[in-house]
Amino acid sequence: QVQLVESGGGLVQVGGSLRLSCAASGRTFSNYFMGWFRQTPGKEREFVATINLSGSVTNYADFVKGRFTISRDNAKNTVDLQMNSLKPEDTAVYYCAAKRSYFVKEPDYWGQGTQVTVSS
Repeated sequence: QVQLVESGGGLVQVGGSLRLSCAASGRTFSNYFMGWFRQTPGKEREFVATINLSGSVTNYADFVKGRFTISRDNAKNTVDLQMNSLKPEDTAVYYCAAKRSYFVKEPDYWGQGTQVTVSS
């Protein structure tokens, strides 16, 4: 089992920045691809970003490219999501996710989520 705990969500104004962090425990963190997803009420959870085992390769949804950056620290067992130039449509619950292989959906593990609200 892998336990994932997100932090760093909150309320921010349009154009502002937030940094989400996800702390992993339970298994060898460096053996897992990591990702971030988000969900708004009434919509399916959607892919935001993923990162490979070493942190050298990243992939982003088109709607966050150039604004969000995913990174990981295998020594600290953490994966972060730096979010810049935030828009009201970025308001959602953000979830950390893990899987033993590359993924853009159906991870093996989910965190509990952290709320991000972008106010105009």
